Amino acid sequence: MRVQSLTLVAASAALLAPTTFPGAPLPTRPVPRVQPPPGHQPHADPVRAGRSGARTGPVPRSRVGPALPSRVRRGAETEAGARQKESSGEEPVRAEDLLARVRGCDPVSHGRYRTDAGRPADTPVCGRGDAVYWKADLDVDCDGRPGDRCNSGTDPYFSSATAYTQSDGRPLDAESLPYVVVPAPSDIWDHREHDVHGGSVAAVVYGDRVRYAVVGDVGPRDLIGEASYAAAQSLGIPADPHGGGTASGVTYIVFEGSDVEPLEDRAAAEKAGERLAREFVDGD
Repeated sequence: MRVQSLTLVAASAALLAPTTFPGAPLPTRPVPRVQPPPGHQPHADPVRAGRSGARTGPVPRSRVGPALPSRVRRGAETEAGARQKESSGEEPVRAEDLLARVRGCDPVSHGRYRTDAGRPADTPVCGRGDAVYWKADLDVDCDGRPGDRCNSGTDPYFSSATAYTQSDGRPLDAESLPYVVVPAPSDIWDHREHDVHGGSVAAVVYGDRVRYAVVGDVGPRDLIGEASYAAAQSLGIPADPHGGGTASGVTYIVFEGSDVEPLEDRAAAEKAGERLAREFVDGD
């Protein structure tokens, strides 16, 4: 749980802070308020639960574990395919269409996850076609390169590392890159066995919104339901690492065998995600 015991202390210190003198550092810009969509359910306890434990990373991009059958990397799109899509004027995939495909659950995990420490372990990872998915809450992951919104001052459990890194070797930027977090491999589920890795493409659904992201971090082995600051913000979910996130209603769909390179290419993730989501919706 992301503990907020410092919140009242920080607020009291702010009231007693002296006037800023010339040459003093400028204060951090205020975080804009995000108007959540209808039906938003904030956490009853506005602290992140159990996310402060040890994390895995950084992890090499090369696959670790049992060898998987070779397949075409599904994150790539041919030029001809892109032109055909543009000329067809196809509408974006709707949230309701994706949710219809994941209404049931054929479990691929050997057990169930907690969404927060102390909560019941009642969330399985399910599979359908070339995708795995789960339905959970969204806790805000601010880990990675520090910025105005994500740093040790805004998040007492901030880590400057992410399990997967950019093409230049630097940690990911949670403020600008929508990414999702997968649990560390365990007896419950090993994402590597489903060809899910750093850079895999994910569709994240909340309310009537569909946003595309990549797998960018690895979290505790017994918890599920976490995404980056940018992912939360794109979905209209309050992104404050202290009291943001939402208690339920988020569906994460990760496309097996997909890959975005470089991992930090947000536009490439959105393009590949839309295509893969369309294939998923139109599949048998």
